Amino acid sequence: MRSGYVAVIGKANAGKSTLINVLVGEKVSIVSPKPQTTRDRILGVLTEGDYQIVFVDTPGLYKARNALTDMMMKTTEISAKSVDFILYVVDGHNGVGEEDFDLMKKYRALGIPMAVAFTKIDIMPKENIPLAAAQFVDNGMDVDLFPVSARKGTNVRALKEFLAAQLPEQDKVFEEDIVSDKSEKFMIAEIMREKILLKYDKEIPHGIAIVINTFARQDNGVYEINLDIVCEKAAHKAILIGKQGRAIKEVSSFARQAMEKFLDAKVFLTTYVKVKEDWRDRPNLLKEYGYEKPIED
Repeated sequence: MRSGYVAVIGKANAGKSTLINVLVGEKVSIVSPKPQTTRDRILGVLTEGDYQIVFVDTPGLYKARNALTDMMMKTTEISAKSVDFILYVVDGHNGVGEEDFDLMKKYRALGIPMAVAFTKIDIMPKENIPLAAAQFVDNGMDVDLFPVSARKGTNVRALKEFLAAQLPEQDKVFEEDIVSDKSEKFMIAEIMREKILLKYDKEIPHGIAIVINTFARQDNGVYEINLDIVCEKAAHKAILIGKQGRAIKEVSSFARQAMEKFLDAKVFLTTYVKVKEDWRDRPNLLKEYGYEKPIED
């Protein structure tokens, strides 16, 4: 059997989490069209036949602007050093640029084998694919390139089989029924944050933390979930709540429906909005909200 870890790395909003969800066949990471959607290192486990691939979903690469984003970038750096293979993801729709090549060369210098997933090919002109492949040659990047569409499933099977063949022969890392290293409680918080990312504009979603106060299944099978939505400014709180509480009711309803689908059970959801100024730059609050400083192996 072949098994091992594959770090999925790329610039923010390249489509990493969407691709991992499709490869694994389960929702293991939240997705939105905004950068900074993935904050933690999340493992997605694919077990098929004679192989197991543990995908390491990492925060998107961009310049750190506060203690939280600095921690996120360190998480990506550390994750890339402790895997068997690196899959670098490029947004095919936006094209591959000089920054992508600089980052790919940086990670190749670690001595870990690498391939490239060229995503979102379903929304780009097909003639751009060979042009992009030529760019790799021109930049001295001799890597396997997989044009894929996570939304349509194009080349996903070929990518799975290629990655499996690159892994060492060894026993599987996780039991076959495991698809992620994260708990249901963690995913519930992430689902709430995902719906906020999708509903609200500009900086507000990025200054949000979700704190689960209660996560309990009652005797009747209904989950009771009580959570805090923590923001950085009183003005942000007012926007999150909306006129007569309409905005928070709407986003909570969307989140509850997604939680019920994820848990396959009814959910009774209670949400509160609280203000903690500049929490993303306060180490004690980062730790309290579950953002631990990454530790190198």
